[in-house]
Amino acid sequence: MAKRAFLIVLDSVGIGAMPDAANWGDEGSNTLRSIRNHPDFDCPNLTKLGLFSIDGITEKIASTHTCYARMSESSRGKDTTIGHWEIAGIYSADPLPTYPNGFPKSLLDEFEKLTGRGVLCNKPYSGTEVIKDYGEEHIKTGKLIVYTSADSVFQIAAHEDVVPVETLYRYCEQARELLQGEHGVGRVIARPFAGEYPFQRTPKRHDYSLQPPSKTVPDLLKEKGFDVISVGKIFDIFAGRGFTESHPTVNNEDGMDKTVQIAKRDFNGLCFVNLVDFDMVYGHRNDVAGYARALTAFDKRLNEFLPLLKEDDLLMITADHGCDPATPSTDHSREYTPLIAYGAKLKKGVNLGTRESFADIGATVLQWFDQPTDAVFGKGFLKEIIDD
Repeated sequence: MAKRAFLIVLDSVGIGAMPDAANWGDEGSNTLRSIRNHPDFDCPNLTKLGLFSIDGITEKIASTHTCYARMSESSRGKDTTIGHWEIAGIYSADPLPTYPNGFPKSLLDEFEKLTGRGVLCNKPYSGTEVIKDYGEEHIKTGKLIVYTSADSVFQIAAHEDVVPVETLYRYCEQARELLQGEHGVGRVIARPFAGEYPFQRTPKRHDYSLQPPSKTVPDLLKEKGFDVISVGKIFDIFAGRGFTESHPTVNNEDGMDKTVQIAKRDFNGLCFVNLVDFDMVYGHRNDVAGYARALTAFDKRLNEFLPLLKEDDLLMITADHGCDPATPSTDHSREYTPLIAYGAKLKKGVNLGTRESFADIGATVLQWFDQPTDAVFGKGFLKEIIDD
């Protein structure tokens, strides 16, 4: 009989600083707390599913409907790539390289030789501000805007009238081949923009991720003949490896539209979803109100999605890191993440406490499909939640 699992990552919805958060400059960060009391926050479905029953949540609201846990990140990082890799079973002992002072000249010299174009900026920068500050010079000179952030990223911005999108993608592919080993950043990101000053970023962003260093849950499921469906940037985060289908999205609503349509289908395997707006549009821009409205909008979409779950379905809702919009920082924050596990065959009202690794999620997904977990980091908890 076919089984399905839906793993939905609410990108950056952290639930409180981890014990080592001060080492990352994130002491006191708590993304959920920062948006919970905003007047636009209204999440009855997530509340019923146990979001506010999790350990460490202040002003708890008890739930008897699901299984829930507080997830610790055991890897050394707080970025998208390492967070998702850990969810999928990889422990990263070393953080991916970051460049708070820009990329080395020797590296950019090599990049310029590959592309035949010069480079502007080479600093950590806001994606919306960098095109305001360098967009006009880019149009005049044809030089590429290269910038980074607190994350392990090499971002290339170019106006679509100056550098066609397909050409920009080719430049990113060249950068990805260059950025390996010591300079193996988590992602090379194409950032096309259009229009006149102050310019507008277009939805044609594309991420080129580092190859995962070992097998992941998607790899293992695909090898065994299961359907492995990506929604959003999941496909990019894993460098396209381990998936049988990919459904790119332009925002959270589009992501949920596609997830709902997939839930109406018969398939046998995993649907792995990333909803990026929480992080990209609201967390990084310190927009508390927008973040609160975005989580409220997701909660409303659960009214449509939850009734589509079948007898042999497993739903897991989690996050990959924090991005507290109420702190002075606009960067990711080193936080615990929530886990909600729900399904007809699961027990109700089970508090799994604080788990040692995000990888416990991936191991549990493998257990759901009766697959061994020895190839991944993490300890599955299916026996603790399954209703025999």
